[in-house]
Formats: sequence, structure tokens, C-alpha cells
Amino acid sequence: MGESNERICPVEGAGGLDNGVRRWLQNPRKILAPYVTEGMTVLDVGCGPGFFSVEMARLVGKSGRVIASDLQEGMLRIVKEKIEGTELEERILLHKCGENTIGVSEPVDFVLLFYMVHEVPDKEHLFSEIRTIVKPNGQVLIVEPPFHVSKSAFEATISIAEDAGFVIIGRPRVLFSKTVILKTARNL
Repeated sequence: MGESNERICPVEGAGGLDNGVRRWLQNPRKILAPYVTEGMTVLDVGCGPGFFSVEMARLVGKSGRVIASDLQEGMLRIVKEKIEGTELEERILLHKCGENTIGVSEPVDFVLLFYMVHEVPDKEHLFSEIRTIVKPNGQVLIVEPPFHVSKSAFEATISIAEDAGFVIIGRPRVLFSKTVILKTARNL
């Protein structure tokens, strides 16, 4: 997960991750509204320039909280500048994750892993760590790009998540994506 990892989208590419065309094709509200509701604490791992973090902050409302986590300080600066002076500033906590750890201990209701799991070398550790912070009945939405992730690689990722204590509860459709929604398994 290091910044030198060539698979990680560089800060210079942030504009391509947050623009009107993408918002039209992958509308954050439509994608997240079925899972993120008022009062939740949610985690956006690999938040980039905050394309989804900002909409999650609107969905959780004044009583909720978004932890926008990224490995790159530059991405977190972009999110900070985007929300500075707005009501969303109080709802979004910016968190720089470590090279091999998310480093969040606060319990969360929902985790978004959008177009980033393929960038993580140790997926077993990723899902094991997420399992320790997701509340009972918490959900994890994994969305991966088909141009970087084959069907077999995506299914292998799901297997790793299941081994960490998650179960599949759906396969929602997201344009240009391989997608799964997971829930914490009981009795683990």
C-alpha cells in the first residue's frame, strides 16, 4: 500500500476521479443511498479526492460521521479544501492510513472500498482489519474496475473477505464495475 506503489492513482490524477462525467456515470447518491443513512459512522477507504466521501457526509446528516481515509496526504488535502468552510467539514474526519494498515479503531456501520482493493497487496490483512471495526450487521461495499480486475481475481477477493468473516448479501449494479455488498457474519 506504499505511496511508491505504481498501482495507486497518483494525486496528479485526482481530477479524473472527480468530475461531472463520472458523477453522471457513477452517481454517488444512487450508489450509496441504499446503504448509508442518517446517523451512521462510515469509512471510505482510499477516498482519493472525496468523490464518495462528500456524498456520504450528506447522507449521514448532522448526527453522522465519515472517516475519509487515504494513503496519500495530497488526496486528503484535496478533500480538506473541498469541504473547508462548509457544514460537511464537521462531519468528515480526514485520516491518513499507514502503508500496511488502515489504522482506524472507531466502530463503523459501513465501509466503502471503491476501485481500490486491487491496489492492496495484502488483502487478507485488509479484510481482517475491516472485520475488527465493522459493527455487528455492518456492511462493506466492494466495487472494482473490470479493466484492472478479472472475474476470477474479483471472486478471489470475495473469498478472502468471506474467510475474514463476511457473507455476500447482494451484487448491486454499478456501471463499469464488478460489485458485491457484504455483511458481517454472525457467530465468528
